[in-house]
Amino acid sequence: MLACGGGRVRHFLAGRTEDAVRAADLARFALRRLARSRPGDNPAGALSILKVAGPQLQDSLLGPAARDLPDRSVVVVPPGRLHAIPWALIPALRGRPFSVAPSAGAWLRAHSAAPPERSHVTLARGPGLVTDGAEIPLIADLYDDVTLLEGAEATAGRVLSALDGAWLGHVAAHGNFRADSPMFSSLRMCDGPLTVYDFEQLDRAPYRLILSSCDSGVQAPAGADELLGLVSSLLPLGTAGMVASVVPVNDRAAGQLMLALHRRLRGGVTLDEALRGARTDLAADPVQVAAGWSFIALGAG
Repeated sequence: MLACGGGRVRHFLAGRTEDAVRAADLARFALRRLARSRPGDNPAGALSILKVAGPQLQDSLLGPAARDLPDRSVVVVPPGRLHAIPWALIPALRGRPFSVAPSAGAWLRAHSAAPPERSHVTLARGPGLVTDGAEIPLIADLYDDVTLLEGAEATAGRVLSALDGAWLGHVAAHGNFRADSPMFSSLRMCDGPLTVYDFEQLDRAPYRLILSSCDSGVQAPAGADELLGLVSSLLPLGTAGMVASVVPVNDRAAGQLMLALHRRLRGGVTLDEALRGARTDLAADPVQVAAGWSFIALGAG
């Protein structure tokens, strides 16, 4: 792996890709198990898997570079096959703000994206959530300039229109990742799917976008590590940063995480800083901790 910073580029020998993939599969299994747990379930087994998987991921992906990370935000640019890693499990990254980018070029475009003059916030919630997206009205109370779409108003077309040019968009909806056709990956709204193709119709993608849904951060590798999916489509259209999950999450725990995230965003911090702080705020309950580990910040915002 290459570590870039402080005017230097350093080369480190990390582990094998196969070991990283195996550890990531175990970690995602344990995170899904915690997400589906019920009150009274014993989380010890899943937590023990995660306790082992985190160091394994660190050894395989970072190797000795883990001891040489700067004391500031870190940007991770993995190859396509390793994009959907639950990176927050890695001990060297767990306590610091970090973001994941599809490529160095995508990160540079995201970093140079200018925020809109109007700090408009669009919030939407789709059908089928266990909590009915109960956090969305609470999040709406945190902002002054808000469009809230729910129930029959949360159609794919209206949500897309409201997201166009927004300073911040948040969609609480179940997501569907299509490994066979990533451009048809979608968010489920009240009248049907909102797909990656739909997002490409925007004049300007939202400056920041938060997706508290299932698998919305997952992307698919193609030739020459080209990454397809929602993230790769939005960054060139003006989105500076996103927050999304790499595994299905517990709706209740995700809602609490999102409230903590937005409270910190109001203070003017970046998405990776807000997500790091939100994880810290909810570090007691195992299901909430698992939700925090399941989300990653993408891009630069």
